[in-house]
Amino acid sequence: MKLKTLKFFIFLIGIFSISLVGCSNDIENTEQSLMVQKRIGDENNYEDFREITDNEQVQKLKEIIKDANWINAKPEMAYPPNYKFALRFKNPNIEAKAALYELWISPNKDKVELLIDGSSENNYVQLDKIKSAELFEIVTEEKLTDL
Repeated sequence: MKLKTLKFFIFLIGIFSISLVGCSNDIENTEQSLMVQKRIGDENNYEDFREITDNEQVQKLKEIIKDANWINAKPEMAYPPNYKFALRFKNPNIEAKAALYELWISPNKDKVELLIDGSSENNYVQLDKIKSAELFEIVTEEKLTDL
């Protein structure tokens, strides 16, 4: 009798674990879009630039952001960000706070710098040339080297 009860509890724990893992991946696997705004002129004015709905591009951008070596800093920038972008869930039933990313193009036009706006911590990163080029092309559909 004890062996049957033990097997039953192990079975229940297994089912519970599988469902818990499945639920935690729902938001991660939910389709998202990326809304990009572009700065107009030299002031802090922005207009909607484009919406990226290609899931592969959105996932690639998320991977670049996730793998970046963020530091806790808020540098003083000489001008407002060139672009702002935020991830949005396509499913209106999912309510998750989206971070707003601010993007600056370096003076040499070979790297991008990102700052997460409004986060409790000041998260800043300057991406290397390869990741900068990849991210910039996803966000703008232009090559960083063409600027």
